[in-house]
Amino acid sequence: MQEKIIILDFGSQTTQLIGRRVRELDIYCEIVPYNKFPHDDENIKGVILSGSPFSVYDANAFKTDLSKIRKQYPILGICYGAQLMAYTGGGKVESAGTREYGRAHLVSFSKKNALFKSIKANTQVWMSHGDTITTL
Repeated sequence: MQEKIIILDFGSQTTQLIGRRVRELDIYCEIVPYNKFPHDDENIKGVILSGSPFSVYDANAFKTDLSKIRKQYPILGICYGAQLMAYTGGGKVESAGTREYGRAHLVSFSKKNALFKSIKANTQVWMSHGDTITTL
C-alpha cells in the first residue's frame, strides 16, 4: 500500500489548498473529517491538522482526542491545528486582541528543523486568525 499523509479537516477554507500543495510535492495525502481519523491504517506517515473558523475555546469548536495520534505520528498543526495541539497539550491560547487577515512573510524559523529546511527566508504565507499561542 501507498504511504500517506492524513489531513484532518477542522473546517478551514484552505484545507483543499493544503492537500493540493502536499500533492504538488509528490506526496500522497487524504483529507478526512476531524472526527474520522483512520487509526487502523498502517500506511500513515504523518498528520496535518487544518485550521478552523473556531477558537479552541468556542463551545462549538471541532475537537478530537489527539493523544493517540501524538504517540504514533509526526504532526504539523496549521493555525487552529497548532492552537489545538498547544491547548490539549497543556499550553495556553489567547485572543490576539485583533484579527489578522492577508499576506505575511515568514521571518523567524529554524533551518535546522527538517520541516523548514527548504523554505526560503521571507516566504509569503497567508494568515487568517484571531488567537495566538502564548504558552506551550
